[in-house]
Amino acid sequence: MLLQTNIPFVKEPHNPINYESNICLLGSCFSEHIGEKLSYFKFKTFQNPLGILFHPKAIENVILKAINHEVFTKADIFYVNERWHCFEAHSELSHADKNILLHNLNTVVAETYKYILTASHIIITLGTAWTYRHIETDMRVANCHKVPQKQFLKELLTVDEVSESVENCVVLLKSINPKITVLFTVSPVRHIKDGFVENQRSKAHLLTGIHQHISKRHLVHYFPSYELMMDELRDYRFYADDMIHPNKIAIDYIWEKFQHAWISHESEQTMKTVDTIQKGLAHKPFNPESTQHQQFLAHLHAKIEKLQQQFPFMKF
Repeated sequence: MLLQTNIPFVKEPHNPINYESNICLLGSCFSEHIGEKLSYFKFKTFQNPLGILFHPKAIENVILKAINHEVFTKADIFYVNERWHCFEAHSELSHADKNILLHNLNTVVAETYKYILTASHIIITLGTAWTYRHIETDMRVANCHKVPQKQFLKELLTVDEVSESVENCVVLLKSINPKITVLFTVSPVRHIKDGFVENQRSKAHLLTGIHQHISKRHLVHYFPSYELMMDELRDYRFYADDMIHPNKIAIDYIWEKFQHAWISHESEQTMKTVDTIQKGLAHKPFNPESTQHQQFLAHLHAKIEKLQQQFPFMKF
């Protein structure tokens, strides 16, 4: 009896991710989940330098700023609720000191340029096509920072606007790194604060806009994380308590599919070794001073040293 329809996957034949890869991740909170998995297995990653970004224009803006070596100035920040903020960055970068905020913003933008220059892969996760335009500056913001809603216009990016933004991202990235593999995905997180119908319209615009530019010949790919959640895991038991975000089971399931499609066969044994080490480091002994536990630690550190001889960049 068939109880589930499955999306077919084929292992990426030309440029799969391995332990020599440099992987940049930009976008919504789902990119954080994939990034956390890659980091857990000690792949080389660079993740959301300006924090979580939800819509295509915000992601395009980060790439544009990095590649053009643009600098944030005092005109780009503002003070509200006793902190300095930037409309182009997530609130996790906000700071009580404006000079520290500017320094941090410009540092991560410079780091982004350096990483894109040598990246083998960039994974871009789009969350929503809904944007907020700041009326005074006529700017689509990445984050509203709890500024009163009356200061913004809520707008849905058209399919053409999404398509243009996706194309701009690809062209910009390829302009400094022609060999980079660009992998787009749509976040399975439901943005139902926008409304149930509005969320579906948004996802449809993202999907249509992205697929106008998918080209394996030009190393531009799509991974169906949204479709996995909607079609293979179509049940509320795969959502967190808020009924909006995928839960751990769903994230692990989608990660397994991603691993099958994008992680090289040669990396799988190393991943198993890393997993063993990570679980060993997380183990809480009943008696830390026992001979048995000391032997366990010695064996664990020997494994780490052996792995670091092969992959010196790994830190545990």
